[in-house]
Amino acid sequence: MTETETKIETEDKPSRTARFAEWLMARDERRQEKESNLEGLMKLNVFLSITILIAVAGSSAANYALMAWAWL
Repeated sequence: MTETETKIETEDKPSRTARFAEWLMARDERRQEKESNLEGLMKLNVFLSITILIAVAGSSAANYALMAWAWL
């Protein structure tokens, strides 16, 4: 085998370091996607919690207003 043939073979096949770097980059991308999904779920959770709190408080306020109206 000549030196040029050896270089061509090694250029075609990525090194272990390159493959490891690609794997790390792919893992980081998957982690970022997961984090963005979790952020979206957390925002939805906060929105629903506030909405339910307002609905319960509004219902209680309406009940107290009706009781006051009936008492007058």
